[in-house]
Amino acid sequence: MPQDAPPNGGACDQGSVGSWSRVAGIQAKLHRWAAADPGRRFDDLFNFVHDPATLIVAFDRVAGNRGANTPGADGLTVALVEERIGVPGFLDDLRAQLKAARSGPCRCGNARSPSRAGQGS
Repeated sequence: MPQDAPPNGGACDQGSVGSWSRVAGIQAKLHRWAAADPGRRFDDLFNFVHDPATLIVAFDRVAGNRGANTPGADGLTVALVEERIGVPGFLDDLRAQLKAARSGPCRCGNARSPSRAGQGS
């Protein structure tokens, strides 16, 4: 692993850097590594996926697009999360679920594809 890559995502002060800057920096680093070595494998992206900054940015991106009005697989819209649960609590719970699920088999739920939406089973 290159010198500039702390293990497990590092212990960055998110208060000063901000979630968007942190995620953009990690994405840029991954892009540099992939461009420098096209055959490189990234074995442990889990730490990036469940990083609180990544979850905040992902939620913000969904909240800022048409997906905000569409319920997810859990039946919640952005508005419902904000009103009933609160974004910090929702993301903390999501992070805990991701970490717990990592040790077991993937139990992914059904997702609707745009081509099948509205069709009967």
